[in-house]
Amino acid sequence: MGSRRATFTSDFGLLMTMIGVAVGLGNVWRFPYMVWEFGGSTFVACYLLCVLTIGIPALAAEWALGRHTRRGPLGAFQRGGLPAGRAMGRLIYFVVWVAVGYYAVAVGWVGFYAAGAAGRIVGLPFDAGVILPPDTGFDGRSFGLQLLMTALVVGGGGVIIALGLKRGIERASKLIMPTLFVVLIALVGRSLTLDGAGTGLAFCLGLGGGDRLDASCLAAAMGQAIFSLSLGGSFMLIYGSYMAPRTGIGKKAVITGLSDALAGVLAALAIIPAAVALLPEVGSDGAQAVKGAKLLFATLPAVFAHMPGGGAFGLLFFGGLFGAAFLSAIAALEVLVGGLVDNTSLSRKRAVALTCGSVWLISIPPSINMTIFIPWDLTFGSGMQVCGALLAVVTAVWCVNRSAMLAELSRGAQRPFPRLLYWWMRVAIPAMIATTGLLWFLEDVEPYLRQTVWPWLTGLLLG
Repeated sequence: MGSRRATFTSDFGLLMTMIGVAVGLGNVWRFPYMVWEFGGSTFVACYLLCVLTIGIPALAAEWALGRHTRRGPLGAFQRGGLPAGRAMGRLIYFVVWVAVGYYAVAVGWVGFYAAGAAGRIVGLPFDAGVILPPDTGFDGRSFGLQLLMTALVVGGGGVIIALGLKRGIERASKLIMPTLFVVLIALVGRSLTLDGAGTGLAFCLGLGGGDRLDASCLAAAMGQAIFSLSLGGSFMLIYGSYMAPRTGIGKKAVITGLSDALAGVLAALAIIPAAVALLPEVGSDGAQAVKGAKLLFATLPAVFAHMPGGGAFGLLFFGGLFGAAFLSAIAALEVLVGGLVDNTSLSRKRAVALTCGSVWLISIPPSINMTIFIPWDLTFGSGMQVCGALLAVVTAVWCVNRSAMLAELSRGAQRPFPRLLYWWMRVAIPAMIATTGLLWFLEDVEPYLRQTVWPWLTGLLLG
């Protein structure tokens, strides 16, 4: 792209694109069940605090690094002066390539559930759950459906990316994101008018007596702030490289961070009160009934099945969630395509074709069963995302010349970037991101290794 690199054409298009990257499965799906699991309003308060103190400053740093270097991960770390920056950029690029394979599979699940909701409205028998992979073993029908849906997700994303930043990515974002917020507001209104929804609402607002503040709650909130904003030295980095010099970073980071948080809160208010009102098992054993994949693919269809007019609301929810998740998938594909265009002689269309084909192939293993999918997510999604976020912040505020970075952060703003906030970004943000990564390993990865991987390896070695 060189000196003729594309830039966003309007502030609205930029914000819808950035918010679209942030709002996806990580917030609309993950945030509600974490609110339930970690104590309602206490978790919400901790999460909002982490968005303000960690997420928004780190987001500004990634954008500034991207705009300063005019590159995605392939080039930004090296140009930013990070030791072994070229190797680190290649590592992040590889991680995105592998991660988008499993993420596109999950987006395909959501799209299939949206199709199922549409089918039920017109009276067609449609069990959307057949697309979900088994816990172990192999299911040919599930596998085939996943490959088909993943091809549609990746192919559709490729078409949009091939159209370019203005005609493709911006246009899709400006259509999908306002629609998603309208859908979430409509769902909140319907959820809160159900008989018995007050109990779930009281829980979300901290009136149900279930709040708790402990290390696990704070760690979960820190992780959610990083994951939900799509920090990781990849998506936001390359979109930052498309920001015009006149664009003020600080204000846009605040709007993006708060909009992303708003989407999560709306999703929680749409889901938890309705689940409590309509499913008796949620009230008695909510920690199990509203958790993880069960929330999206088991609990919510049951909620919509019990809700008057639930078919239409189910279509709205899964359709809106698919749109948000699709925008995140587009961002991941753009990281890969942009890297090829920046560093090879490939045309954009050829880079899109190569990227989409390779991503579809890499999606095959995690489509087999959850035993493969879950560690794929833990390794290339959650874990490496924290590492990438740490690398991006360190590169921006430790490796790039301080005056140059302060100037980059101040571009387009009426006042210079606060030096105190810059030092907060240098010291506190890397420390908190590193702490998040350590806690993630201890709470998510180590138990999984101990309960699943180690027994399997021991059995394999001992015969």
